[in-house]
Amino acid sequence: MWYSIVGEDTENSLEKRLAARPAHVERLQALQNQGRLLLAGPNPAIDSENHGTAGFSGSLIIASFDSLADAQAWANADPYVSAGVYQQVVVKPFKKVLP
Repeated sequence: MWYSIVGEDTENSLEKRLAARPAHVERLQALQNQGRLLLAGPNPAIDSENHGTAGFSGSLIIASFDSLADAQAWANADPYVSAGVYQQVVVKPFKKVLP
């Protein structure tokens, strides 16, 4: 089943985010290689394609897991969690309708 994972950044998280990004992306790449990643990306802190030093307010990942518990465990192990990038992570079942 698909699950949405929404991480909410702490204030001024850009440096922490950049430091943890390679490990974070490596985990996402593993999901993609397994055919389990629908989409992933950050939420810029400002309404602009070029966020500059404004950073990000959070991220969205939609991926397939066997259960909500598995999705939550995967989210809890994210490098952005251990690095203090995310102040909160919410995991919910997701039903893809379109496209």
